[in-house]
Amino acid sequence: MKGIVFIGGGRITSAMIAGLRLANFNQPVVVHDRNPKKLQRLKRQYGVVVAADLRHAVRSARLLMIAVRPDSVAGLLEEIQSYDIPKQLFTVSLAAGIPLSKLRKGLGTPVRWARAMPSPVCRGGRGLTALTFSREFPSTARAEVRKLFALVGQVLEIPEKRFDAFTVTFSSSHGYHALATLIAAAKAVGLDGKVARVAAAHALADGIAAWRDGGVPLDELLQEAATPGGTAAAVMAAMDVAGYREMVERGLRAGVRRARRNARHLSFPAVCQDCASSIRGV
Repeated sequence: MKGIVFIGGGRITSAMIAGLRLANFNQPVVVHDRNPKKLQRLKRQYGVVVAADLRHAVRSARLLMIAVRPDSVAGLLEEIQSYDIPKQLFTVSLAAGIPLSKLRKGLGTPVRWARAMPSPVCRGGRGLTALTFSREFPSTARAEVRKLFALVGQVLEIPEKRFDAFTVTFSSSHGYHALATLIAAAKAVGLDGKVARVAAAHALADGIAAWRDGGVPLDELLQEAATPGGTAAAVMAAMDVAGYREMVERGLRAGVRRARRNARHLSFPAVCQDCASSIRGV
């Protein structure tokens, strides 16, 4: 039976599978990676089926997840070109910054492409995934992909032109970076390390969870937390004067520029005629 195959056994694959198992997803999951230690670890932790051979992994897929580094995608697709690719292959790229137009060049139009940008937080079932589909991706397969990612968190379908902006905004690195920064600042004003970590984690994680679960508008929560003339209001005012919002926006713009620059530098060779015949099953 053809099923879900991950090409690449790194962090995002591990997070996705952990989230799927947490959601009681019990269908077979196949993983291919050139590193046998990664495969054995995933097999031991999550009971995946390991595929040491790339050709076998591709031919056993109905839904193929490309989960390798962006700079490895072109070479991977060039290798896959030479295989007898299943006609009903739906392929989802998890690689940041590579547009559908380049992915189609890698394997040809008979392969239906989608892009997904899942958060590593999906490991605990609270992820967030952006999806975008090529025009030829059929509606039934789209529903299948949405349902799969919905098992590990919230799903948003957005235009591909918004993907780079989404990628630099939704990263859990923002939360970790803010947490580390707030802890360091708290220690600088007199808290010991343990108390600083607890206080900072409450400020960020618990406060945001209360906003997500309580249904209270963010503006109201800001007013509630920062009484005029109080300490919280003084902190926020000083941060705004220092250019807090402009600094965050500058960081996001730098991330978007890097994603677009990386995409421009990737070279995807056109599908050769012999490979195109193989894909079509001729």
